[in-house]
Amino acid sequence: MSLLTNSTTLLRPSKLSPPLLHPHTASIATRSTQRRSRRCNPLRVSSSPQNPTATIAEPVTTAQSDEANDDGDEFKLLSGSSVVRAFYTGINSHDLGSVEELIAHNCVYEDLIFPQPFVGRKAIMDFFNKFIDTISMELQFVIDDISEADSSAVGVTWHLEWKGRPFPFSKGCSFYRLEVLNGKRQIIYGRDSVEPFFKPGETALVAIRGVAWLLQQFPKLADWL
Repeated sequence: MSLLTNSTTLLRPSKLSPPLLHPHTASIATRSTQRRSRRCNPLRVSSSPQNPTATIAEPVTTAQSDEANDDGDEFKLLSGSSVVRAFYTGINSHDLGSVEELIAHNCVYEDLIFPQPFVGRKAIMDFFNKFIDTISMELQFVIDDISEADSSAVGVTWHLEWKGRPFPFSKGCSFYRLEVLNGKRQIIYGRDSVEPFFKPGETALVAIRGVAWLLQQFPKLADWL
């Protein structure tokens, strides 16, 4: 008990003691507090007035930052989910200039309705140009759910709406892998899986079982996979 009392006494500042918080440190803490107090929730813009829970958020340059330098100042680095939201916002508004900044030069993009992936930013942007030339702005991607815990890997479920109404056979899910390149978080890999127009149901199980049987009987067929 006496040791604890003595230690407490030594740590108690006297009237002549200087402030425990250095003025420079206090000013940094004050600026940090002010910076945090200026943050606001991300602006969410719904493409569906009739479905306000399914929204796409506009990118926020500082509030979504998740890294800091040694002085405590935040990099203007978007989180992974914010990059993906900005990606869909750019597609919906046909603003491919903003989309291009989110795609890494060596990005690989797989849309599973196509036989081969699109490799490289140029090939991907050429595909997006054809895509937006095919559809009007009345057809919008609407995010149903998105993962936010990991900024290097983001999963999202979505659907399409035409003037606020669900578009048939348009549900999909996507996966994105991201990296920080030259101070910006960019998409380096993407995969889209879209609801099929033809739904075979249990027939698909029969087909899978048949293919598996063939591979068991003729193992060399696996070389053709």
